[in-house]
Amino acid sequence: MLRRLIMALALVPLASVSFAAEHIVKMVNQNDWGAMAFEPSFLHVEVGDTVTFEPTDYGHNAVTINYMIPRGANRYRGKINKPITMAINKSGFYGIECSPHLTMGMVMTIQAGDGDITEFEIPKTLPKQAKLRFNAIKDYAMSR
Repeated sequence: MLRRLIMALALVPLASVSFAAEHIVKMVNQNDWGAMAFEPSFLHVEVGDTVTFEPTDYGHNAVTINYMIPRGANRYRGKINKPITMAINKSGFYGIECSPHLTMGMVMTIQAGDGDITEFEIPKTLPKQAKLRFNAIKDYAMSR
């Protein structure tokens, strides 16, 4: 009886442990958003989750846009045609680009935790197609 009680009490701390989720984003040449896209193009995660970018089609990478991530957030630069896993360590919004296809609008937004997507700033210095895609993603996120 005492042994069972000790075993049961030993498991109590495990009941409150939350496990980080793992998310997959595909890098594709075409999807519902148009040519050169991340799938999904908007992802809502929690701090502590990981996001793995898979080069489903040839010629892509995933890179955090340094001026479009939360202060103190991890920065990443994936290699062309290689998967990369990003650990999300700060709440806020993350702008992600495919370096070779930024001018074609291959970008995505990751929302970590709570926040108001209207506060996600899209710099005027981005290429036109990237700004258009970010604005479309923002509209999509606001409609959810």
